[in-house]
Amino acid sequence: MQKILEHRSTFDVVNIIAGLGLAVSPWLFGFAAETAAAWNAWLIGAAVVVMSGAALLAFHKYEEWANLALGIWTIIAPWALGFTVHQAALGVHLVAGLIVAVLAAVALWFESNRPLSTA
Repeated sequence: MQKILEHRSTFDVVNIIAGLGLAVSPWLFGFAAETAAAWNAWLIGAAVVVMSGAALLAFHKYEEWANLALGIWTIIAPWALGFTVHQAALGVHLVAGLIVAVLAAVALWFESNRPLSTA
């Protein structure tokens, strides 16, 4: 468990990369004209970068909770905002959302001193 906690900053760096990737994805994957998908990617990507950057400077649980919420929103956004027909936007949102949500959940889990197993 301690070994995973030592890598918490690595989780934040990966989340920064995922956030940056989400933020630039409308231009990279050609869905900048898809208003809902593009604005969601830009705003949520920027928010993930800010939260993960803040967590690198001084860890507080609220940053991981915020990233967990942002990751979950990113996963459900294609259906909630109605851009599932654009495959590139759908794929980018699912991948980035899963990365951010899973890493935040793992950080929260181990920050609470929960072991991998109880055996």
